[in-house]
Amino acid sequence: MPSVIVVGVQWGDEGKGKMIDLLSLKAKVIVRAQGGNNAGHTIIVDGEEYRFHLIPSGILYPHVRCYIGGGTAIDPEVLLEEMEGLKSRGISLQGRLFISPYAHVIFPYHRDLDKLHEQQKGTHTIGTTGRGIGPCYVDKADRVGIRMCELVRKDLLKERLKFVVSMKSKEVAIDFENLYAQYVSFGEKLSPFISDVELAVSDALDNGDNVLFEGAHGTFLDTTFGTYPYVTSSSTIAAGVCAGAGIGPTKIDHTLAVVKAYTTRVGNGPMPTEADLLLDHHIAREIGTTTGRKRRMGWFDAVLTRQGVRLNGATSLAITKLDVLDKLPSIKICHAYRLGNDLLSTVPPITEDMAKVEPIYEILPGWESDTTGCKHFEELPENAQKYLRRIEELCGAPISIVSVGPEREKTFFTMDIFEIYECRNSR
Repeated sequence: MPSVIVVGVQWGDEGKGKMIDLLSLKAKVIVRAQGGNNAGHTIIVDGEEYRFHLIPSGILYPHVRCYIGGGTAIDPEVLLEEMEGLKSRGISLQGRLFISPYAHVIFPYHRDLDKLHEQQKGTHTIGTTGRGIGPCYVDKADRVGIRMCELVRKDLLKERLKFVVSMKSKEVAIDFENLYAQYVSFGEKLSPFISDVELAVSDALDNGDNVLFEGAHGTFLDTTFGTYPYVTSSSTIAAGVCAGAGIGPTKIDHTLAVVKAYTTRVGNGPMPTEADLLLDHHIAREIGTTTGRKRRMGWFDAVLTRQGVRLNGATSLAITKLDVLDKLPSIKICHAYRLGNDLLSTVPPITEDMAKVEPIYEILPGWESDTTGCKHFEELPENAQKYLRRIEELCGAPISIVSVGPEREKTFFTMDIFEIYECRNSR
């Protein structure tokens, strides 16, 4: 059966967690491949809200095995808190949650350095979450990071931590003995969950199991192709998911690009279509799962999404939060940018240029009626159907899923992503 990557093609918060949750019904394996607890998903099941930061949201299905891949950055304290929270709600983890030994470990000094460096940037601040993910990835690239496989080896942990602390203590205060004791304890608790994740995922693919790869953040927070420097610290596109999961791109059948029916962004950085949509942040559910910050909102940016579709090789689109636009009399779509005398159909690489672009809009009539009860595309108001068809045309990919509310049941498929593929082993 197919392997599917789920990625966001805006600036994150597109609703990837809900898509993973829905697709998990037919999946056997789910893999989180990059990022850290600076990402988050909120899932609502039977009126209950679940918040995820590191563990794949598919853990809510008893038949699913969840893997945290080697490309991730793990804060052991946060992970253990998340695990305890799930266990307290009756969710079984033993034999269902597995952690790669290659994943890098976040320490308190990473969080301290994250906040310190953000302060030092002054007016050039990025708007980081302060969770330490960036400094952890810096250590990884600088080859002084500590991985999960070393965390569970007390002798190696002590040796490597002493070396790193000798460098980091020049910038922030660190109590080595307390830190070492704390992380030895974390290692002991997490040790039963650490296994050869990459081999297990490869075996699942070879066995023809349905495998979902869960992207974190959004395409334009990608450390290479995002709105640099206002980006995260890992590769957030489909290729980065492959790299973080330790599997080759030829193993992927379908890339589902998740996008809101409008545009949002958290933190600093350019956002050409930012506007007052006259939407209440609470009603629109536009407050961050991880940060609690209100998200910036704006009209649908087809230039951004079209480029995101291309960068990810997206097979189809999942449109979320269509219902948030239900009461608007008219809706804008940005189909091009103007920079000086130039008309642009792509996102400029220079952030200062993107901050100056003028969005070129087309205006479509709203539908001014409730979509939350719609179960099929044909049940949507005519103007809502036209709006979605126009998004397909501008972005160059068909829509496979439409979400009209936060609950599982307020979603419908226009194609079954799993059933349209034959078993890999029959090829």
